[in-house]
Amino acid sequence: MKGDRVEIVIDVGGEGTRTYEVVATRAGRRVEITNRRGVVEVSEVTRTGGPVRTARFMASRVLALVEHPVLDEQGHRPRDPR
Repeated sequence: MKGDRVEIVIDVGGEGTRTYEVVATRAGRRVEITNRRGVVEVSEVTRTGGPVRTARFMASRVLALVEHPVLDEQGHRPRDPR
C-alpha cells in the first residue's frame, strides 16, 4: 500500500549503526522482505509483483527490520487493492 515503509538498521562496525528506509511510493505498490542465503532483500514491488527498487544487506549485519504499515483513521490497515 502507498506509504508502507520498512526501516533497516545495519551494523557498520566501528562507526556504529546506519539506518535505511524503503517506502512504497505509489498507490498499489507494497514493500516485501525476503531472507535468502545470508542476504536480506527489501523490495518495493508493483501490483503484479515486478520489483521497482531493491535494497540488499548481509543478514549478519542486520540489527533490526521495522515494518510501518499504513493505517486509516480508525487505526486499521486499508483493504489491499490486489
